[in-house]
Amino acid sequence: MQKIFLRMLPVFTLASVLFLNSCAVVNPVSGKKQLLVMSEQEEIALGKSSDPQVIAEFGSYDDPKLQAFINEKGQEMVKVSHRPNLPFQFKVVDSDVVNAFALPGGYVYFTRGIMAHFNNEAEFAGVLGHEIGHVTARHGALQQRSQILSGIGLIGVLIAVPGAAEFAEPLSQGMQMLLLKNSRDHESQSDELGVQYSTKIGYDAKEMAGFFSTIDRLSGGPEGRVPNFLSTHPNPLDRFKRVGELADAEQKKTNNYNLAVNRDKYLRMIDGIVYGPDPKQGYTLNNVFYHPVLKFQFPIPVDWQLQNSPQQVVMAPKDGKAAIIFNLAPEKTLREAATKTISQDSLKLIDSQNLTVNGFPAIAMVAEQTTKTQQGSQTLRINIYCIQYDNYIYRFYGMATAADYNTYALTFQNTFKNFRELTDPARINVYPERVSIKTVNRTGTLADALKSFGVTDKRLEEHAILNGMQQKDQVTAGMLIKVVEKGSK
Repeated sequence: MQKIFLRMLPVFTLASVLFLNSCAVVNPVSGKKQLLVMSEQEEIALGKSSDPQVIAEFGSYDDPKLQAFINEKGQEMVKVSHRPNLPFQFKVVDSDVVNAFALPGGYVYFTRGIMAHFNNEAEFAGVLGHEIGHVTARHGALQQRSQILSGIGLIGVLIAVPGAAEFAEPLSQGMQMLLLKNSRDHESQSDELGVQYSTKIGYDAKEMAGFFSTIDRLSGGPEGRVPNFLSTHPNPLDRFKRVGELADAEQKKTNNYNLAVNRDKYLRMIDGIVYGPDPKQGYTLNNVFYHPVLKFQFPIPVDWQLQNSPQQVVMAPKDGKAAIIFNLAPEKTLREAATKTISQDSLKLIDSQNLTVNGFPAIAMVAEQTTKTQQGSQTLRINIYCIQYDNYIYRFYGMATAADYNTYALTFQNTFKNFRELTDPARINVYPERVSIKTVNRTGTLADALKSFGVTDKRLEEHAILNGMQQKDQVTAGMLIKVVEKGSK
């Protein structure tokens, strides 16, 4: 490999001037020329091709009212942005994670989790402007450029310095640290654009500043937060101060102080929004994973961590020496699923047998995959079960290195062989919690008001964060607040 790169380096140096000239374009936000490796049409194509993957991963949140709201406000804001002709799309996805993100080309996503934590339209508008800002400033294209150039730079160092290969990992981490700064710079610029855009369509951007206090509390405050130098985002409290200053400056510049907040209107709109994990997507209880819609269950290894998404379930011990992946095979027959599983991952089949799992036909296989590493080669051994149940083919992978495989083989088998039909009505008829908008009965503290609606002491702080307030804050009779309640279908 090194010989190839040595031969290519002079070519890159000779071509770099032409490359820089041909890819330098004017950034629509800064007005300055910047090196890009992605045209606008390529940005749009990337967003369009990635959108189905995002929806498959998170799912679309089923609330036409909320979907119409985000699209209406998004399109209104696009018109006052630096790229008004870009075909933006705005969607609420079905995730309880408090997040919003954007893809190149104008694809913007808000989770139902963040929608539940906003307390007025102005907070939402500020974050909406922030995400639109990532697109208008072409941060996705710039990040791709940075990743490509950092890779070139690392290759150059490894070739130029004899023996430097042993430092590849630290060098790579150092390069990532430089990219983190670029990312933080992008976040700061998008905060500025969020203030500008939300102010232009008539919202008070100071509310956006206030939402960073909520983000800080959700991240665990100073004690639980990732250190600044390792975070891709600026410190939430630093952003609270800076965005407040930016909002003041923007209002003075535009001489516009009659700006909307729309607290009650927003709260009434999200009344009933799903809060936290939705059991219909699968849930865990007492070391068992249940899926009440597809009606199956299987045990989770003790002390293993689990991550669930619409695409797959991933389980692993804390030391990361093994993993179980569970997903749905697209094939129609067991044999086809088994054959495709081996071929698509270029696995070496060691053993295969037909069997039944709690009455369901299945194929069990053991396979291996050998990969080369800097330390030599490493063989991964994989136990695979394809199980046919209710017209679907479900697939388990149990993976560990060949050296560790026997340690985990019985753990894999215990999970796979205990896949079974879910019939218990108590585990099927499980519904998510939802945000319910309540009217405060009498003036007092937020904590008192929450208790009057049945909120337990251990959930008071959670509710205070959800309401963007402190427990000791005063609420008045007639004021609207959020209360989390057990929902229904």
